[in-house]
Amino acid sequence: MARLTADLKRRDALTGEEIARMWALFEAHYDAVSEMQFRADLEEKDAALLERDPSGAIQGFSTYRLIEGSPRCLFSGDTIIHPDWWGRNDFARSWLENAGRIAAAGPEPLYWLLIVKGHRTYRYLPLFAKEFVPRAEAATPALVELRDRLARGRFGDWYDAEAGVVRFPEPRGQLRAALAAVPEKDRARRDVAFFLGANPGYVRGDELVCLTRLAPDNLTPIARRAFEAGQASPG
Repeated sequence: MARLTADLKRRDALTGEEIARMWALFEAHYDAVSEMQFRADLEEKDAALLERDPSGAIQGFSTYRLIEGSPRCLFSGDTIIHPDWWGRNDFARSWLENAGRIAAAGPEPLYWLLIVKGHRTYRYLPLFAKEFVPRAEAATPALVELRDRLARGRFGDWYDAEAGVVRFPEPRGQLRAALAAVPEKDRARRDVAFFLGANPGYVRGDELVCLTRLAPDNLTPIARRAFEAGQASPG
């Protein structure tokens, strides 16, 4: 079976051709987006994890910014994988390995902050982590408080702490209808049902703010193996 391979690049090392391909992928999957906004968001990020097929073509990517402080925070930006490559673990493994390298590079705990406007992205949380917010089960108050503090610091009044959702004053993209639709087979899933209840405005681009601690003791076995492989090979 063909596989995607990871190519981690600093944002300022991305070529014009690579950025154009990233934009084309993004535009193909989201409505109400502009290339200007996409590029402005990219400029705020530190790096992009590109996923390439055997021919070298980019079939997915995820951008991120590392926010230094106590704790350190890995903030995920735009993320997309072409549907032809769904169902594989290539992206998840490479993302976790990179997170492990980042965690090993500093003494402070590392948290993952991401804003989610699709049920498929939300499902990465229970796949990767034992404890995260928000979720159907009771959450640790300290983690909720940290999530709220980080979200208010980044999004200000756009963040609704009661709902745990960011609502932008102007369109910043929403999944195209075919991708926003939830298959009946998935609606019965506990994690999907929770996401739909927690963020009913996802269809118009509302973002559910999520947080988890990236450390071996808080990762599921499959995620932990990839994360620890990254920790063992920093740089």
